[in-house]
Amino acid sequence: MTNLRAENLSYEVDGDRILDRVSLDVASGETVAVVGPSGAGKSSLLRLLDRLDEPTGGTVYLDGTDYRTLDPRTLRKRVGLVPQNPALRSGTVRENVTIGPRLRGESVGEERLVGLLEAVGLGDYADRDASDLSGGEAQRVAIARTVINDPEVLLLDEPTASLDSEAEAEVERLLADLLASGERTVVLVTHDERQAERLADRVARLRDGRIVDVGAPREVIT
Repeated sequence: MTNLRAENLSYEVDGDRILDRVSLDVASGETVAVVGPSGAGKSSLLRLLDRLDEPTGGTVYLDGTDYRTLDPRTLRKRVGLVPQNPALRSGTVRENVTIGPRLRGESVGEERLVGLLEAVGLGDYADRDASDLSGGEAQRVAIARTVINDPEVLLLDEPTASLDSEAEAEVERLLADLLASGERTVVLVTHDERQAERLADRVARLRDGRIVDVGAPREVIT
């Protein structure tokens, strides 16, 4: 398991400061939820943690190692991001879930693939066309697509925001099971403060690009 530390992260776009010296420690195996209003910089923070965007200032450490010293492929394997919009590729569920290993020239055994699909409630979906999936099913494929890379750090960007209530409940149950194992360090961005309270060990509140409060869920939410 990996400790994740953001140190004085800042991010500007065309002179507009999106994040302003954000520092956050996430202990190995801990789940920290980031909450705050739209435009607070929550999704930008996740993209910086995975170095999909380059910080204007500050950096991120994985077990004390500056992530700027890591090869991008190594970083992507160690830190996995599940986006708010699954953006599945054309093709089958199998092809979508195994895209990461295949790009690295690695094979995925059938037993491992089926076991992972069963874990996300899609045991018999391997050969299903991705375009035929519901929103909840697509989100579960996106989670499996990230988890199959065995990331040490898992970043979740509003994983249930675009789902109807039934699909939201299903995906949240899946996430609760996934996070309960404590096998990964997790940062969860959510607009749903009650979801943060249910799933996270700690909550960080982001406002106007700055963290204004961090603590136990009940303390921060109330």
